[in-house]
Amino acid sequence: MTKTLTAVLTVLSLAAGAAHAQTVVTDTDGNGTWSIEEMTAAYPDMTADLFQQIDVNGDGQIDADELQAAREQGLLAA
Repeated sequence: MTKTLTAVLTVLSLAAGAAHAQTVVTDTDGNGTWSIEEMTAAYPDMTADLFQQIDVNGDGQIDADELQAAREQGLLAA
């Protein structure tokens, strides 16, 4: 019984984790922020207008706070 319960709980845990998975944006140049090219690789529907909307401070890069805010605002799919 314990093995069955453990197996069921493991499957449920894995399913819940997959439901909460977020799109990974890769910082290919290692500068700590994401360019429009890096964002487009993760989000193929990224447009210049959407990128500018997410880039709140206007520095031409998306930082972790801007990315999180965009996700929370529903601008980007998780």
